[in-house]
Amino acid sequence: MISVGHSPDADDLFMYYAVVFGWVDSALGLRFQNNALDIQTLNEMTLKNQLDVSAISFGLYPLIRQEYALLRTGMSFGDGYGPKLIKKRGAKLKRNFKVALSGMHTSNALLFRIAYPEARIIYKNFLEIEEAVLNGEVDAGVLIHESILEFDSALEVECEIWDIWCELSREELPLPLGGMALRRSIPLNRAIDIEETLIKAVKVALKGKKILSNMLMQQNLIRVDSEKLNTYLKMYANEDSAFLSEVQIRALNKMFELGFEFGVYDARIDCKDFLIPKEYDTLRHS
Repeated sequence: MISVGHSPDADDLFMYYAVVFGWVDSALGLRFQNNALDIQTLNEMTLKNQLDVSAISFGLYPLIRQEYALLRTGMSFGDGYGPKLIKKRGAKLKRNFKVALSGMHTSNALLFRIAYPEARIIYKNFLEIEEAVLNGEVDAGVLIHESILEFDSALEVECEIWDIWCELSREELPLPLGGMALRRSIPLNRAIDIEETLIKAVKVALKGKKILSNMLMQQNLIRVDSEKLNTYLKMYANEDSAFLSEVQIRALNKMFELGFEFGVYDARIDCKDFLIPKEYDTLRHS
């Protein structure tokens, strides 16, 4: 049984549930056990090497590169959008303002810490961040997932993480948010099969988007209505989520480079060196 971790937000559910619903199968007959947990919990579990396959924040990957390979599928990138730093309407933030982030190792936390080095950070479940700002526990918070689509009218956007990314990267690249990683101890032929199964799951989900979306809604797995779900999936679970592209690789390498330059990572890495070597399967059957 292959343990798979994914978050309970709509894009992860959409990209993985073709496996749960039996729409795709492993060529090797592997069985999968899914665990729906918030993204920071998943990040922490992969740091402890507790899952075979897991959704992760891209900002975490250099810290787990020795134990996990990076998968080529199940990615979420922003393109002109992304997490939002929100505050009470009309409030002025001091240089050392108190802020709630969704986790130490999230991609938005990496970029936020670079942009706001004097901010006082606390970490909360992403579902609790809006309320923490409203009740004054913090001065501001970074909203992620479906929370960016709609929030209380007493709040306003101070800054888009997308804008921070553009300023730091100095290139027109998509914003890396989340992907998937696979434990290196899994035999290579199984690793290739798992990746192929997950690629098929995303492609089948995209092809049967309306049916799968309705099934997820009917089973009360989604926190937003059908209109917002469609909007959200267009943003984060789309044709660019099925297979890692060259421009996405460039964006990832830029994020890893920034993390190294600002002392978050101990080395500058190229994500191509940490993908599963698919050529093995071709050689094995040649």
